Formats: sequence, structure tokens, C-alpha cells
Amino acid sequence: MSAIDFENVSVHYGLEPVLESLSFTVESGSWVSVIGPNGAGKSTMLRALVGLTPFSGSIAIAGRSVERMRRRELARALAYVPQTPEHPAGMSVFDYVMLGRTPHRSYLGSGNSNDLAVVRDILALLDLERLARRPVSSVSGGEAQRAAIARAVAQQAPVLLLDEPTSSLDIARQQEVMNLIDGLRSSEGLTVISTMHDLTLAGQYADRLLLLADGTVRGDGISREVLTTEAIERHYGAYVRVVEDDDGAITVVPLRPGRQAELDEAPSER
Repeated sequence: MSAIDFENVSVHYGLEPVLESLSFTVESGSWVSVIGPNGAGKSTMLRALVGLTPFSGSIAIAGRSVERMRRRELARALAYVPQTPEHPAGMSVFDYVMLGRTPHRSYLGSGNSNDLAVVRDILALLDLERLARRPVSSVSGGEAQRAAIARAVAQQAPVLLLDEPTSSLDIARQQEVMNLIDGLRSSEGLTVISTMHDLTLAGQYADRLLLLADGTVRGDGISREVLTTEAIERHYGAYVRVVEDDDGAITVVPLRPGRQAELDEAPSER
């Protein structure tokens, strides 16, 4: 069953095309990572999906057109973590996560006992209980990212959208966040769509990679099909070695210019 359907979706900023005739389907329960060079349209694609960017064509969530869904309905269907989440000054982590319950409350209503229980459970699940009363603007980058994900999970939407969830994090925090998303996907039955710059992380965690370049799909499949030296050189203009280990995990290793010969000599390169 499909969770998301894009059909001939295009976005223009003025006369400048950003996305051109984008068509693909995301199956329920899957994790799709969208990769591509800067300016490929990855973030724009997510913004179109959540109704923040006008588009032509058709986007459907579980068969329903997003253009026919009210904002509250959309927020109950999609939880979105932007690349740089806003952290209101002075707001505690608890209250920040509670904002995720907004789509389930009346316009003037405050959190009820169910909302409080949901937030407490999520804080425990994401190991944020000790930070609950701290201002969200005062915690570390990795903790703030967990809080942003917690807020999205509090929406209890079946689809989680993440725009560069590991940007500005060190390698340990990157692993922490990716493992967290993977665990939530399993425990909460989520469909995940993430945009990623780190090709190795994208390939090792997602079920499927979607390569965007020049505003359209240039690659679609599992990591070994999409992450090839030829595709990365063509669309990124980068020289890399692609290594596959015995378990099938893919690692993309950048090479200095002038070491192209290593690509031809490495037995594990694809």
C-alpha cells in the first residue's frame, strides 16, 4: 500500500524550475532517503508535500490529494522536521514537544491528560526526561535534534519527514539520530522520508534511495544500485570510491583529485 504518491510534480520559483515532472511512490512502512547535490530540489520536495510550497501536478497521502486536506488533517498525516527547527526562547523541552499535540486539540484547548501522557511517553522513549524542564534553546545540538524529532513523533502521524536530520552533528550524534529514527520507524510503524547529504548514512539506513538532480529523478533503488562511482561523478561532480562490505553495507569514500587510478585498481569498488 502506498503512503505517498507524487505524479508529475513541478515547482517553479518565478521562471526558475526547481522540480520538473517528479513522479514516484513511497510504500507504507518504508524508509526512503532522498539524495542529490545542492540545489537538486530535495528540501523543496518536502516543502511541497507539507503544503509550504505551491506546485503543479498531484501529491496524494494514502490516496487523498494534499490540496484537498485542511492544515489540521495534513498535520495529522505528516510530521515534518525542517533542517533548522525553530527553538522558541525560554520554552522548555516538555512544552516544545507538547506543541506536537496541537493538531489533536481544539483551537483554544490546552493539553489534556491524554496529551500529557503521550508527551511523557515520548520523552521517556527518546531519553529526554532529564531535560524536560530545560529551555530547548539551551541544550546541545544532538539533544535539540532529538527534541525536534520528539515533537514530530508527538503528532502521532503515520509519515515522518526529515530534512537533513544529521546536519551540524558530530559522527556519534549522527549515529545516535539515525539509530533513533530507525528504532521509531520499527516501534511506531512509521513511514520515513529523509533528505540526506551523507551518502554512506543514507545508504546504510534507508530501504531505498531516490537520487534527485536538476529537479528530477536520476536514480531510484537500493543503495548498491544508486550509489555508484559513475552516478556520483555525473551528478555530484565528485570522485569517490564505493566500497561494499561482506554484509552488503555501502560506504562512499571521497578521493582527492588526481587519484582516479585508485578507482580502477580497487577490487571492492563498484
